[in-house]
Amino acid sequence: METVFITGASRGIGHATAKYFVEHGWRAITCSRDEVPDGCPVREEHQHITADLRKRENLGFAAAELYRILAGEPLHALVNNAGYSPKSDDGARLGCLDGDLSIWDDVFAINFFAAVYFSRTLTKSLARGEGAIVNITSIAGHRVHPFAGSAYSTSKAALSGLTRELAADLAPLGIRVNAVCPGEINTAILSPGTEKLVERIPLRRLGSPEEVAAVIHYLCSPNSSYVNGAEIPVNGGQDVF
Repeated sequence: METVFITGASRGIGHATAKYFVEHGWRAITCSRDEVPDGCPVREEHQHITADLRKRENLGFAAAELYRILAGEPLHALVNNAGYSPKSDDGARLGCLDGDLSIWDDVFAINFFAAVYFSRTLTKSLARGEGAIVNITSIAGHRVHPFAGSAYSTSKAALSGLTRELAADLAPLGIRVNAVCPGEINTAILSPGTEKLVERIPLRRLGSPEEVAAVIHYLCSPNSSYVNGAEIPVNGGQDVF
């Protein structure tokens, strides 16, 4: 059985991705600062690591727990999905001049440095499994977004750059690295006013977490064996204008 490690998997895209992989015969090991929700359909079918990835020492703890669970077996896929998009106290977007710099520390710790850490630390296990890494970026990493703040957007732009660098560095080890770039997906982090954005999406609807999960699964499967260094948009055509 193939094994995937997914960060930020207690809700939204990460949770849907864990469920999708399990339904397609994979073993899912997940990580988030929250426990897996009660009633999760895959609660009995995958193992979960609880860790707040903002804290550097917790990265090592999560990796050690993962290796303990793997018990010498290889890892076949890593999905760097954990993300943090802070808002002001009144729910407004935080621009470059707003908020304390500690917010940027937290955003980059979760959205970027956790991905750097796990990609580096799990390389040997992924190489043994001829595995794949998928980074979850964002449409906000490519344009100014009306709701996503500057720290979030720039961290996702950095993650896009990391995808290219990892794709070049890890290919000789047999590891493919790609990214999935979601647009407006129907999750709990949607901001009020998103319906106005939907009017400018050619498909005229929000995407579902399951639609993103399907693309992530594709990039981890043999069907994408010659796809490396790509960033696939899943946004209903939002970026064609």
